[in-house]
Amino acid sequence: MNTQNGIDDHAMLKGQSQILRYIYGALDGMAIRCCVELRIADIINNRGRPATLSEIATDIDSSTINVDGLGRLMRFLVGKKVFDQSNQHHEEREMVYSLNHCSKWLLCDTDMTLAPLVMMRTDPVFVSPLHVMSQSIKEGGSTFKKTHGKELFDFCTFNSEFNRVFNEGMACTAKIATEAIMSSYKNGFLELKGRMVDVGGGTGVAISEIVKAYPHLTGINFDLPHVISTAPTYEGVTHVTGDMFKAIPPAETIFMKWILHDWGDNDCIKILKNCRKVLASETGKLIIVEIVQMPAGDDIFDDTRLTYDLVMFSHFSSGRERSESEWTKLLVEGGFLRHNVIKTQALQSIIEAFPQ
Repeated sequence: MNTQNGIDDHAMLKGQSQILRYIYGALDGMAIRCCVELRIADIINNRGRPATLSEIATDIDSSTINVDGLGRLMRFLVGKKVFDQSNQHHEEREMVYSLNHCSKWLLCDTDMTLAPLVMMRTDPVFVSPLHVMSQSIKEGGSTFKKTHGKELFDFCTFNSEFNRVFNEGMACTAKIATEAIMSSYKNGFLELKGRMVDVGGGTGVAISEIVKAYPHLTGINFDLPHVISTAPTYEGVTHVTGDMFKAIPPAETIFMKWILHDWGDNDCIKILKNCRKVLASETGKLIIVEIVQMPAGDDIFDDTRLTYDLVMFSHFSSGRERSESEWTKLLVEGGFLRHNVIKTQALQSIIEAFPQ
């Protein structure tokens, strides 16, 4: 260790390795995207056993496949602990690759998957704006609009292919988050009665799962027309088009998952006031599912929660993740004087808010 001039050589070397890891970290996401595009996890899963490199190459079904490139991709993903690798027999046999707790989330042919989110977050439409983040900091405005000329939601109305990718990415996270929510909030849903409107409910995945588990509730999926146009039919759920900044369908319970973080404080207060207008003072309840930023701890999602605030800064002019004190301020100004925060086994927490 050389502490001359206050410099610790080992600390500087560690800092160098840390910066290099961040610089090349972009390849992590793109390698995962490549894995999903080639459906490698599904290929292994469909065989019902670990697969060799040559078997994976065969099942990709390409006459011009680059087996060397595939092998290097698999070596990288094994190094990142996305897949497991082993030699089940003796050294002359090919190594085999198997799924683990990580790669199972990359299966395309399953209900609980992150594959659509991988495709959404690594789409060039989302990646290219990150190159102008410094410009956005100097000049204001979202990197998304600086790159594409429109804000994200407006862009979706004019680009049907990206609208599909975006909706599928949101739908897969809705399913995962909804399972965590229902596990953490069983009694909360049981106590509800009548209609529940999911404001900004996308294609209706979340409200359909809730109604399926709690059939005593009537579900209303509320979103913009271009979003509802791609929504499938669900039993017990009615799709309603509209604008949450103008009016929200009346209901005994209002549910919002990952909506308010897209907007600045003034817009959030406007949405909350519209919610307050249609809720009964005595029995109405607002259920918000959002990230609640906490002081750094040992929660497995802490790092991702921190990253998400930068995602919101990049893709939305006023989007942000908030601390509990910031949520409290918004709720009070929006007409909700009481609230509880309930942690879940997911990125998001449940904020239940009451008009009085």
